[in-house]
Amino acid sequence: MRITKYGHSCLHIVDEQASILTDPGVFSGPFERLTELTAVLLTHQHPDHVDPERLTAVLATNPDAPVYADPDTVAALAEHGIEATAVQTGDVLDDLGTQVQAWVVDHAIIYGDLPGITNACYLVGDRLFLPGDSFTLPGRDVDILALPVSAPWMAVKEAIDYLHEVAPAVAVPIHEKVLANPAMVYGLIDRLGPEATRWVNLDDGQPQEL
Repeated sequence: MRITKYGHSCLHIVDEQASILTDPGVFSGPFERLTELTAVLLTHQHPDHVDPERLTAVLATNPDAPVYADPDTVAALAEHGIEATAVQTGDVLDDLGTQVQAWVVDHAIIYGDLPGITNACYLVGDRLFLPGDSFTLPGRDVDILALPVSAPWMAVKEAIDYLHEVAPAVAVPIHEKVLANPAMVYGLIDRLGPEATRWVNLDDGQPQEL
């Protein structure tokens, strides 16, 4: 299995006859140049995991590559004219060049009662487990774990606990761009904080009169 990372949660996986792209989102690239893909796997609909405009470009270059996603993402993509097939827990995809097993769970809770969305997890080639934005346990030994390392829905200690629980032979980092893109966290704090509080970004070297 050969894995190439294109930033954040976007991976290009070559295994047996498969050439699979996962989670081509706004923090990732340049995945648009890939050709001869056998499938695109999406874990959920958040922009850092799927950019519909750039996904459209990928599919134009790879017209025979099916798109698989969690049910909520399939509905969201339809609004952009992108056809995708919804996976369900227990699905086994045998026509992608290597076997892919799927689970559908809830996206990890970001805060309070924010509306939840579905999240798909995939086991690719019976080796690589992709949990998306979740700490879902695969329920079996896995060789390679794509480990989320930073997100508004998690703490580093949870990533370490998850790594111990799964105990893979190899772990590779995903979901790291949040470390270099504080705007995602800032936006959530601004939107979800008290109405009486004004959120002011203090950028380095830029004075603010408060």
